[in-house]
Amino acid sequence: MGIIAFLIVGLLAGWLAGMVMGGRGYGILGNIVVGIIGALLGGFVGSALFGWDVTGFNFQSILVAFLGAVLFLLILRMIPGRQPFER
Repeated sequence: MGIIAFLIVGLLAGWLAGMVMGGRGYGILGNIVVGIIGALLGGFVGSALFGWDVTGFNFQSILVAFLGAVLFLLILRMIPGRQPFER
């Protein structure tokens, strides 16, 4: 997958996770960071458990990245103190 497609998948996944978890996004750069970390986390967990992976710009990749981004935001919320992606 090309870097542009990876950034777009990350942006979409981060924005969707921000909407679901926080009620708003985190800005373009924050959404990309959350989405890319989510894609990596979702790809790791998804491939280990179900054989899913982030393979390109398609629905499955966006879904895996979104689920990973939600998992990432849940983990961040469990850490006490000021949240890094909090507005």
